[in-house]
Amino acid sequence: MGMAKKTLAGAIGALALLAPALGLTAPLTLTRADTRAGVDLSGTWRYSVDPYRDGLAGFHRGPAGEGHRRYDDVDVDAVTRAKPNALYEYDMDRSPTATLPQGWIGHDPTLRYYQGLMWYQRRFDAPALKPGQRAFLRFEAVNYTAKVYLNGKAVGEHEGGFTPFSMEVTDTLRASNNQLTVGVDSTPLADGVPPPVTDWENYGGITRPMRLVITPATFVDEAWVRLSKDGKIAATIRLNGPEAAGREVRVRIGELGVALAGRTDANGVLNAAVAAPRSLVRWSPETPRLYDVVVETGEDRLTDRIGLRTIETRGSEILLNGKPIFLRGISLHEEEFGENPTRTITEASARALLSEVKQGLHGNFVRLAHYPHSEIMTRVADEMGLLVWSEIPVYWLVDFDNPRTLALARGMLADNIRRDRNRASIILWSVANETPISAPRNRFLYQLIDDVRALDDSRLVTAALLTDRKTVDGQVVMGLNDPLAERLDVLAANTYNGWYSNDALDALPAMTWRATDKPMVFSEFGADALAGFTDPALRRKFSEDFQKTYYEKTLAMADKAPTLRGISPWILKDFRAPRRQHPIYQQGWNRKGLLSPTGRRKPAFYVLRDYFKAREAAR
Repeated sequence: MGMAKKTLAGAIGALALLAPALGLTAPLTLTRADTRAGVDLSGTWRYSVDPYRDGLAGFHRGPAGEGHRRYDDVDVDAVTRAKPNALYEYDMDRSPTATLPQGWIGHDPTLRYYQGLMWYQRRFDAPALKPGQRAFLRFEAVNYTAKVYLNGKAVGEHEGGFTPFSMEVTDTLRASNNQLTVGVDSTPLADGVPPPVTDWENYGGITRPMRLVITPATFVDEAWVRLSKDGKIAATIRLNGPEAAGREVRVRIGELGVALAGRTDANGVLNAAVAAPRSLVRWSPETPRLYDVVVETGEDRLTDRIGLRTIETRGSEILLNGKPIFLRGISLHEEEFGENPTRTITEASARALLSEVKQGLHGNFVRLAHYPHSEIMTRVADEMGLLVWSEIPVYWLVDFDNPRTLALARGMLADNIRRDRNRASIILWSVANETPISAPRNRFLYQLIDDVRALDDSRLVTAALLTDRKTVDGQVVMGLNDPLAERLDVLAANTYNGWYSNDALDALPAMTWRATDKPMVFSEFGADALAGFTDPALRRKFSEDFQKTYYEKTLAMADKAPTLRGISPWILKDFRAPRRQHPIYQQGWNRKGLLSPTGRRKPAFYVLRDYFKAREAAR
């Protein structure tokens, strides 16, 4: 595919993902794909590095020739035995192996900074499809672009490293020895989301689970169940298939005695609601009550565990279930504990991270930065009782004047919301982080905010904004001066006075913040510290002494911000960041974590813990 065609296809594909909000044909959601019949495709795969993209095109820009196409449905050794003069410069069946999901940083130490194309392949048997059944390949995340081939045939492409995608393979699947090949290109694009320069490890590869999913001809593609602000349990069910229109759908929450039923409209959608019973226990961090929800239509039966709660704002307050709440949180990257993380988030690794927030810090909130995290993480947050900020990677210098980039961001946002609308833990959808103000940027983000409101009116919208600093009569006055603020529900400030400034730490508590007419959170503040490095005499940057004092002084400043309703300091754990290259203190890591890569607590951890314990006691 030529570059112009590829660009257009990416933009059209991204717009298609937003189709439900625009009244168009809906794309696939395949909600709860992990619970459906099929084949788990995680496990051992073969991989082949292709830095010059030889498997996609020849060196004269023509199509890749035989002997170069990794996705061809052939046994290279058998072919070359039968035809000794045949030339093949790959052999996927004999290439090295890796256990997926995993970023390829974990396959081989020489791939530490590899950015480019990697081919993955495995073979699998599939259950025989019954008449009318359908088969889909479902990938939870592939970073950054993916080209998928089944049995030598191209079945789909996807751009974006953090949202799920599916493709139907009913007519391509065979009963045994299916050959699945995925070309993964980690190269960030100038018009992509995120842009090429970030402050985290790129982690190219198939980084989340994948599955062959088997469904009836018509099935429940999306089931969104929530508690509305008027006290009703509302359900929006979307069917996919030839008999999606005019079909009976039933929704049951057995523990509450709730039953909804009706027929879908011409678009295969049912909207229904019923008054919530008095026995309902609303989900909260203190009582993270989840209910088993069953959705049925025809032969299809879908289950989920869902919490029911409300979130809204009133003046400068954030109200959870109608009561004011202070968000005691911290930010978190999708990276597990360990000296050599590979972005392999399992339930155990998610619990290990979130337990440090909930039990360790006495927190009730986590900012999942700077992209949609694994569905495993949000489900564990539901169970543990942690409120969640979820965002898409509209970050720093996105190409705000490019229609393709906007279409891509809108698609990512729609995917993120539609995947996670049932997660009670998520209270904030964020549309951006630290984006410089300009007219194109404002138009871009206004569109994303409108999209959030069209897709989900049950949650709040925010964005992490840059701060405005003035000196008035010798006094430092901080605030927000961003036109985006008037469109947001919750204002969020990234503030690093004392770290990315020369302010003396003792000067921080005297800095004042302008009151806002909406709730504000400090979405980021922090200071690097190499675990174990102390320098109490100089208290210089990168020491644990500096980080500890920085937290003490910044929290004292935070207490004086009149409309502050939460914080999520940067960050829970040190994380890989190739742009951070101080040879002693960083070595390719951002050291702003309160925990070392292996989970060792730094002194500042206890400063924040004690602050949160006092906030918790004062509730």
